[in-house]
Amino acid sequence: MAACAVEAPSGTAGYGGAVRKLPILAILLLPMACATPPPTAVAPERLIPEIRDPGRAPLVHAAVREWEAWGRLVLTGWVPALDGNAVPSPANFPRVLAYWEAVPGNRGVARQHQRLHDALMLAMAQDGQPPVEPSISLWAYPFWSAAFISYVMEQAGVGEADFTPSARHAAYIDGLLSRAAWDPQGAAFLPREPGEYAPQPGDLLCADRSTGNQLLSWTDRMAETGAFRPMHCDVVVSDQPGLVQAIGGNVRDAVVLRRLPADEKGRVKPAPYGEAGFFVVFENRLGQRARPVPTPSSAGTVPEGMPAESGAEPPPRS
Repeated sequence: MAACAVEAPSGTAGYGGAVRKLPILAILLLPMACATPPPTAVAPERLIPEIRDPGRAPLVHAAVREWEAWGRLVLTGWVPALDGNAVPSPANFPRVLAYWEAVPGNRGVARQHQRLHDALMLAMAQDGQPPVEPSISLWAYPFWSAAFISYVMEQAGVGEADFTPSARHAAYIDGLLSRAAWDPQGAAFLPREPGEYAPQPGDLLCADRSTGNQLLSWTDRMAETGAFRPMHCDVVVSDQPGLVQAIGGNVRDAVVLRRLPADEKGRVKPAPYGEAGFFVVFENRLGQRARPVPTPSSAGTVPEGMPAESGAEPPPRS
């Protein structure tokens, strides 16, 4: 979280408790008190080149639209704060709700957030205070980064046959891996090793956020399909020698463009010790794949290095 991040206000008791008026005001005003002048705006064309590939462009454009709506926030490398010490705007609360609405089975989170928001605003009105939007950090939990990816996929027109929306990165990652194993010619995304493949715009770059025993390869995840593991994925929006740029959600409580160091071939460099390590890049093949098969098949071949799977895909967990 950002330095000004707060938990649920005293007296809210999560989502269901009665709201106390006076203790809330200091928290609601916190974003204004902590805010610093925003960094100099960077024209998006200077950061992200135009993408013409019909299979990649919709996903890149959907991610960039959200990034622009959040104020073009940038995080360079693994520093603990946004560039320019920017503070995400509370005005983006409706966008967080929209992300949750993109995840069937988890839309109740949006309703819970809305009820708490309305209770806070009512408490201020009853106390005769001018309405002030709560800090965006108040909505950071449940974590919404996977919901953001699900929303971006939906906005890009990627159907559930190719990507199963979920509130958990691990669930949709398992689905992508299973689809690639069943039908590598028709899969919308194919797993690649970060140390061997240079991510391109429209790809997904995924990391393992576990504090110990991190995954080193996507093949390791195949051996534990369905198991809980905290992860994070970003949409790659530009690539060049020495730099990969990717957009993700709930990064410092916002939608943020991350500028990641890469080698001379464009392969993202390993994360520093103690940070979430990249273990897979999902190559976007929406514009060049064969017609996908709707069910698992043991007749097809699988990409080199990919273990074949049999049986039905495990249901995604919300």
